[in-house]
Amino acid sequence: MHSHPHYSQSAIHELVRAYPLLKPLMALKPVTWFNPERQPLERALAGVNLTADDVADAAERLGRFAPYFRAVFPDTRALNGLLESPLQAIPAMQRAMDVRHEQPLAGTLLLKRDDLLPVSGSIKARGGIYEVLQHAEKLALKAGLLHLDDDYAKLDSDEFRAFFGRYSVAVGSTGNLGLSIGMISARLGFKVSVHMSADAREWKKALLRHHGVKVVEYRSDYSVAVAEGRAQAQNDPYCHFVDDENSVQLFLGYAVAGQRLKAQLEQQDIKVDREHPLFVYLPCGVGGGPGGVAFGLKLAFGDAVHCVFAEPTHSPCMLLGAYTGLHDAISVQDLGIDNITAADGLAVGRPSGFVGRVMTPMLDGFYTLPDEQLFSLLALLARQENIYLEPSALAGMPGPWRVEGEEQGYRERMGLTQARLSRAHHLVWATGGGMVPKEEMAHYLAAGAAAE
Repeated sequence: MHSHPHYSQSAIHELVRAYPLLKPLMALKPVTWFNPERQPLERALAGVNLTADDVADAAERLGRFAPYFRAVFPDTRALNGLLESPLQAIPAMQRAMDVRHEQPLAGTLLLKRDDLLPVSGSIKARGGIYEVLQHAEKLALKAGLLHLDDDYAKLDSDEFRAFFGRYSVAVGSTGNLGLSIGMISARLGFKVSVHMSADAREWKKALLRHHGVKVVEYRSDYSVAVAEGRAQAQNDPYCHFVDDENSVQLFLGYAVAGQRLKAQLEQQDIKVDREHPLFVYLPCGVGGGPGGVAFGLKLAFGDAVHCVFAEPTHSPCMLLGAYTGLHDAISVQDLGIDNITAADGLAVGRPSGFVGRVMTPMLDGFYTLPDEQLFSLLALLARQENIYLEPSALAGMPGPWRVEGEEQGYRERMGLTQARLSRAHHLVWATGGGMVPKEEMAHYLAAGAAAE
């Protein structure tokens, strides 16, 4: 890892002069920034050494593991061992949001229910679980215990658990990634340690310990937990470290979502092309999850899909890195922003440099919103649609109205005429909430009522 500069007051002053949006960002005001550097897909892909073939390879691997999931996780049987979530329209929420924003949305509002993903109830089941499977498969193939045409249900055996038990898996996490990786690694038989930052939820730590996972707690934030986990793993040849900041495997696991969503939209007769644009709003922490999903979406839909990342006002790391072009060379703490938010999965001060550099040319924009709004949207969605998410999963919800109300010439630049916008679908990616305990959800709803 390269060392990170600490910015002097005069350097910050210069930055703010060059990048005026930093002023409201530092004042913790909600901001929206549409990316003037967004490239057509072919040009954006030129700088990326990942292709559709890499994503197809990941999809095939998940297919090989489907019999294992069917055998071990009953909630995957309905989908034949695939980890996938439903897609639904939320018309009552759309009407309520129109009223709240005093601005009707021209298109249709959809919700991608990753809170219902099997095993861990969050988007992290896509990337986190995939990387562990990729690692397990590699070890078992190399040892001659497994062949590509085997029925992978055989991995659910004492022989395999004993074999994987000689190895360990480690990860640094604010919560959901640790949950996904902990659950699947422990199930396969690996020894697992999850390095948790101070903002991780107690119930997530308790759940991991219940599954036999070693939880290592830190009093500082996410990047310290990751750095410590990485350092401990480096000294152990039998330990695989899942690196949320730099992992290509995690990224590819998330990217599989693109083709899956394409199939779901086709099943629902929803057209996506230049005349029928698709907007997707993704909550963003370090960037691996939304970056991988957005990459898969761009491969699936090309320039007809518009991806927008959403972050808490207290942790706007990806917006900061992309907007200044400094990526992981700057953190929100450098600007005096505290990185403290109730959206635990989004509490990241420094973005992934890998994701920032690869994905910025493909992204339409970024915006931030305060925690109070996350809670108030959580309560509104529960009331309107009877859907219960965790706070970070609501970050994408105001996105469509940010696009409708933008003043930066973005829609004109993108050729998004009113006629095209009236045929658009706006998909909010609900990143998690399926595992939230009842009493915790009651606190969220109370906070939502107070914020309204």
